[in-house]
Amino acid sequence: MMKIDWSFPRRVFITLVIVGAGGAYPLLKYGTSEVREAVLIGALMTTLNVLAGYAAIEYSYGKSMTTFLTYVLGGMGIRMVALGAVLVLLIRVFGFHTEPLVWSIVIFYVLFLALEISFIQKKFTHT
Repeated sequence: MMKIDWSFPRRVFITLVIVGAGGAYPLLKYGTSEVREAVLIGALMTTLNVLAGYAAIEYSYGKSMTTFLTYVLGGMGIRMVALGAVLVLLIRVFGFHTEPLVWSIVIFYVLFLALEISFIQKKFTHT
């Protein structure tokens, strides 16, 4: 049975808390409820995205390089397409505010991608 490394989900949660705390005042003071909703949905989407990436890393770690590349890099492409499709759906069908939704996705995606890369690096340097 494989041992799950919970350090990554903790880092994701800590990042969410820090960014949420930093952005809470301006969002509550100046943002409308629609803007806050768009930012929260963007944060949720990217959090689910990075946790799916984490699952792919954990699943493929210790397996062949082909399996690792298939699940991690192939999964990254699939997750990117799915994220884009949900983004278009939220904007076109449900009428979410475009700018706060897109910017929250961009900000969290970049932060979480940095965490994901550092997690992969840590896993392979401790092998």
